[in-house]
Amino acid sequence: MSEEGNTLTLLQDLPENRASGTGGGWKDFVAGSLAGAAQVAVGHPLDTIKVRMQIEGSSVFKGPMDCLTKTVRNEGILGLYKGMSSPLVGIAAVNSLLFWAYSYGKALQTGSVAITPSLDQIAAAGAAAGAINSFLASPVELLKVRLQVQYSTTAGDGSVLFKGPVSLAQHLAQRFGMRGIMWGFWATVAREIPANAAFYTGFEFAKRSFAKLLTDGDTSKLGIAPLMLSGSVGGVSYWTASYPLDVIKSRVQNGKIPPRGAGYILTAAREIFAEQGIKGFFRGYSTSVIRSIPAAAVTFSTYELVMRSLGGNT
Repeated sequence: MSEEGNTLTLLQDLPENRASGTGGGWKDFVAGSLAGAAQVAVGHPLDTIKVRMQIEGSSVFKGPMDCLTKTVRNEGILGLYKGMSSPLVGIAAVNSLLFWAYSYGKALQTGSVAITPSLDQIAAAGAAAGAINSFLASPVELLKVRLQVQYSTTAGDGSVLFKGPVSLAQHLAQRFGMRGIMWGFWATVAREIPANAAFYTGFEFAKRSFAKLLTDGDTSKLGIAPLMLSGSVGGVSYWTASYPLDVIKSRVQNGKIPPRGAGYILTAAREIFAEQGIKGFFRGYSTSVIRSIPAAAVTFSTYELVMRSLGGNT
């Protein structure tokens, strides 16, 4: 049989609509990219505060407002946007992969994108998408985190610090090779699996609940307000399910040498506990939750509305 014949047979054997690209197809990439860009534009300043709170001890910042005040006073308002170019481009790619994998994961479980998955299936698809997404999310967040904790344009010895993600990525690659680019990969995987399981489950639960109240169960007829509220539920769920792991990831990715294996996750956890106790795993949590409300709201509402305009299923 010819290669064309084999391809046609495979497409015919796929569940309905999957071959058309409505399940894990190009529409998910487009909608996910736009959703990611919207997320960064809304949430980056508070993300900078969160990362600085996670990495620095209480002797540097007494709380989120103290961090905000010192950052603006010492670095100006642009200090809140340090490292933004990395996620602005990277998160667009990350979210496009994340939403594609999530959509495809749902279709694999139900057999068709036309079938509404259960919340258990939503959680499984979200967890799998998070694991896949880690391959892009890890280097993007590494560059973001390391740029966000640069407090000036020069190091203590007067040498120039990194001006952006490109120069930082080149430095890490030259010094550490691929380990430098994938620094903290397993910590990212550990965070992304529970985080995205909760992210999508929280959103879908809220969206379906609003649909029962407002549109006789038809989620496709929900307006932007309930979609944004549902997105906020997803965002709060994301951080509630994964925040201690995010603290560990940030600490690891701001270290001096990229670790080997996956055992460093427990090592970092012990160090944080020894230094700050259990509170150390929740430094910056309130900032993350506050940030997640508008950020996740625009992420999910943008994705849903773009998919609707493209005629895709969500």
